[in-house]
Amino acid sequence: MKEKDGFFKGVSNVDIYWRCWLPEGKPRAVIMVAHGIGEHIGRYMNLVNSVVPRGYAVYGLDHEGHGKSGGVREVVERFQVFIDDLKMLYDMAHKENPGLNIFLIGHSMGGLIATDYTVQHQQELAGLVASAPALKSSNITPELVEMLNKMSKEMPELGVLPIDTNLLSHDKQVVDAYNSDPLVFHGNITARLGAEMINTMSRLEPQIPSITLPLLVIQGSGDQIVDQAGAKLLYENAGSKDKTLKIYDGFYHESFNEPEHDKVFADLNKWLDAHV
Repeated sequence: MKEKDGFFKGVSNVDIYWRCWLPEGKPRAVIMVAHGIGEHIGRYMNLVNSVVPRGYAVYGLDHEGHGKSGGVREVVERFQVFIDDLKMLYDMAHKENPGLNIFLIGHSMGGLIATDYTVQHQQELAGLVASAPALKSSNITPELVEMLNKMSKEMPELGVLPIDTNLLSHDKQVVDAYNSDPLVFHGNITARLGAEMINTMSRLEPQIPSITLPLLVIQGSGDQIVDQAGAKLLYENAGSKDKTLKIYDGFYHESFNEPEHDKVFADLNKWLDAHV
């Protein structure tokens, strides 16, 4: 495969790092990837190595405040910044691959971003894949939301919500690589980003029925990092006639990085091939 990368100016006027992987010859279609909280696009090589040899081009970026992109770590002025930066990546991918279908894959917070993007730009996409989408948080009370919003304004960089990295994957090598990765943010989720995510979940929930494009939802039944109700919410409430829910028994949060990820990619590739 061939690889390209670079930077563009995002909507907040910070440098946004992008990367793409291209198959030999003309691609069959394009896959755009939105990564999760605290991580970066470079952690999606299992996905890249599965789909690119099958003729798919993959485009991704590091969200503002993540990875090689500029901005305060895990702090964003408003969640819409992620959607608008992703639109710039879409425009690039579309220009470089005219006439090809473009699919959007989002994992975790990236699933929230991808769902929001789809609500706003559905006509541009051939399909949406949401992996462990962070669309619901059943244990967040109204009092906690109020406090988080207050802290978001007064102390946006304050770390408030921890992530147990041992629950990312059953593969110890994946966990160790994550914990030692200098491009990963290793602190708690910040007050600003936490508040922006919670508020986006609330705003998006009544809009999910407007999604009508082909939809694939992927969820591990052992996931303790996101509320699994988010996957169910998206699948059950999307207006799509063509929608599929895949629940992988016992899988932790990162289905793409579990020891048995081959079965996930077999299902994903079958779905993609049916929708190109």
